[in-house]
Amino acid sequence: MFNWFTNRRRKKLTQAPFPAAWEEILRRNVGHFGMLSDEERARLRALIQVFIAEKSWEGAGGLELTDEIRVTISAQACLLLLGLPHDYYKNVQSIIVYPSTVVAPQRRPGFFENTIAPVEPAQAIIGQAFHQGPVIIIWDAALRQGRHPESGHNVIYHEFAHKLDMLDGMADGTPPLRDRAEYRDWVKTCTDEYLRLKHRTEKGQRSFLDEYAATNEAEFFAVATEQFFDQPRRMLDHAPDLYRVLKTYYCQDPALRAARAA
Repeated sequence: MFNWFTNRRRKKLTQAPFPAAWEEILRRNVGHFGMLSDEERARLRALIQVFIAEKSWEGAGGLELTDEIRVTISAQACLLLLGLPHDYYKNVQSIIVYPSTVVAPQRRPGFFENTIAPVEPAQAIIGQAFHQGPVIIIWDAALRQGRHPESGHNVIYHEFAHKLDMLDGMADGTPPLRDRAEYRDWVKTCTDEYLRLKHRTEKGQRSFLDEYAATNEAEFFAVATEQFFDQPRRMLDHAPDLYRVLKTYYCQDPALRAARAA
């Protein structure tokens, strides 16, 4: 019964006309929107309508939420879903948006926690995804990166890739896949590329991926997702097997889109 009501509400949302002002926001702030086919753009509009309505939105740090903020963030989050079986990021209930970079408070150990390890220092962040909590997005970074995908960095792709990764209960760099063959291919390919990146990073050598991807497997997937969508040709040139497994997972081919748009 609950699913029936949910599907009925979503159908009503997607049957409503897509606001002209939202369309203008997409064309102004989301560089990838112009690369999509007509059918992909129609799917993305429908995803945005449901996503905006179903998620709880909160402005923080004095930021007043606007349609521009909601539409710009939703479009980039939902781009990842275009080819995936999904439930509109069922593990995302709320999105907190700050106007600019914030410093996360210093993590303090719990009362019963072993304190031999050093306490994590306060860190500047432009986004965070919590396993059982919200997604935090920094608006000025999201806007700049959405308008300039050629930079290869996108906080929204990064944090929502983490939420895809967490759908199976773990943030381990392997999101839920379709079958054992895809799992085997994914693990071998991503492990090889991750270890190669760690080796190069430890030797102080540059790689086609940002060195932050060498932090752990979860960050590797999130950073690789950023580049897969924003600099697909570069990934295809440097790591064709990594591009292939991400293309298979997302059921999208950003390199082909970019070539058509050139």
